[in-house]
Amino acid sequence: MKKSVNMWILPESIKFEDGLKIIKDAGFEGIEMNTSEEGGILNLNCKESEAKKVAEIIRKNGLEISSLLVGQFWKYPLSSLDKEKRKKGEELLEKGIKIANYIGTDAILVVPGVVSPLAGDGEIVSYDIAYKNSQESIKKYLELAEKFKVYICVENVWNKFLLSPLEMKNYVEEFKSEYVKVYFDVGNILIIGFPEMWIRILGKLIKRIHLKDFKLSIGNINGFCDLLEGDVNWPEVIKALKEINYDSYLTAEVSPYKYYPETKIYNTSLAMDKILGRK
Repeated sequence: MKKSVNMWILPESIKFEDGLKIIKDAGFEGIEMNTSEEGGILNLNCKESEAKKVAEIIRKNGLEISSLLVGQFWKYPLSSLDKEKRKKGEELLEKGIKIANYIGTDAILVVPGVVSPLAGDGEIVSYDIAYKNSQESIKKYLELAEKFKVYICVENVWNKFLLSPLEMKNYVEEFKSEYVKVYFDVGNILIIGFPEMWIRILGKLIKRIHLKDFKLSIGNINGFCDLLEGDVNWPEVIKALKEINYDSYLTAEVSPYKYYPETKIYNTSLAMDKILGRK
């Protein structure tokens, strides 16, 4: 299994290329890139040449691109009752697949639908409608995904949707496509289940893994914490991953420290070494 980290670990105070050097020096093999609506390192309206330039910089610094995270699906859900929002969500999916191809990664993270927003007021969609709309929207881009050999990887998030491993397994298998898989987030699932159980049930459907830790005693968004500080049973998680012969990226998805942010990068890498049983 390869060690990767999401670029959220880099604060604005660290220049992108300087951050890549730190990530490489800390022992990571890959980085997960994020899209932005405007500006940023990799925005949704970037040209192919611009995306390839970003990829070139990453690889020049000795890192692989583990996957692409398109975070805007919360804003424009594929499950929305609002036709314009849903259309924008579909455009996100199309752009994400193309950008993933430009930068040379075969996996895009997709929030498949939202029954209820993560926080605050927002659209609430009946579970069955969210399921139907989500699948219909993703089906529109299966040919594109297959053309570019980019996997649409649906992630388990706090969206009150796909709340059991059996349901997620059925949801993915119903597409009958090699290019719809699971992006399994270990920390996200802890509040409703056991990650090791999900891993064993989803098995070969898992294409990528996000690593986060979570404190059940807090039980809300503030419960997310540094790796090894929470309640994830890491020995069982690694055991389950080995049982299903998972051998791709483990990507830490953590935010930076306010002060001395480079320390978070090294600490996360060290924690991942411990989790993986490396010296």
